[in-house]
Amino acid sequence: MAVDPSSPIRVLVVDDHPVVRRGLAALIATLPGFAVAGEAVDGETAVKDAQLTRPDVVVMDLAMPGIGGLEAVRRITAGTPSVAVLVLTMHEDDETVRAALQAGARGYLLKGAEQEAIESALRAVVAGQTVMAAGVAARLLQAPAVPAGPAFPELTAREHEVLEGLARGWSNATVAASLALSSKTVSNHISSVFTKLGVATRSEAIVLAHRRGLGAEGP
Repeated sequence: MAVDPSSPIRVLVVDDHPVVRRGLAALIATLPGFAVAGEAVDGETAVKDAQLTRPDVVVMDLAMPGIGGLEAVRRITAGTPSVAVLVLTMHEDDETVRAALQAGARGYLLKGAEQEAIESALRAVVAGQTVMAAGVAARLLQAPAVPAGPAFPELTAREHEVLEGLARGWSNATVAASLALSSKTVSNHISSVFTKLGVATRSEAIVLAHRRGLGAEGP
């Protein structure tokens, strides 16, 4: 996602608990380079406000009345794909985490995260990266067994390189620069990777890549 560096990162805060919502909005308003685009109290309002205000990122609680956070994430990412979604919730069970990633969330943090972690996650998801709370990521990326043989033989060499970049948390622009490719070409390769691996979101591809040992080295 291209964000004008001279403009603040606009954040829509979604939580049905007024104290939590207002506190988070107040916190974001104090962060340099950020602005609060609005507040929503439920999933339906969040979807509507995302379409109307087109924020750079939505901070989404999951346990809310109405359609709920997961369905709101699906509708926002489908209807306004330029808007990143960062889940901020109390739920850390693997099933809920996977459901949020499958719905299109780019980040997953737990309530109680430090200010620095929230700010870093907001900047990361807007830049096209995927972030998860450390404890959540550690569990989610564990696999009982890794099949023998090379990882993802169905991918071409170039697609494998692109997936490796995604697994390291790189944005499309960083992958393109590292491989001397255009952003459009990288996007095409990512679409092909998703199809071949049977995944629907960037987060799912990253989790699968980590399970097969990709992304072990830092950028």
